[in-house]
Amino acid sequence: MALTDTDLAMLELERSWFTFAATKDEAIAERFGMTTTAYYRALNKLIDRPDAVAADPLTVRRLVRMRDRRRAERVARRVM
Repeated sequence: MALTDTDLAMLELERSWFTFAATKDEAIAERFGMTTTAYYRALNKLIDRPDAVAADPLTVRRLVRMRDRRRAERVARRVM
């Protein structure tokens, strides 16, 4: 399955969001017309796709590492 223009735009935003004058939430709403929650749901599905890794391996791997670290922290808090 090929990446859509929206998929590619999401990867681009994740690669360079810190260069925007607006906040990331504002950039998400402006560029994609969706809530932050909907964006992150779509992004989490996107970064699990092999074609996303092929399109932007550094960004996707960074996002997967960050997601995995957050999950591990949540699990550790529940265990304590």
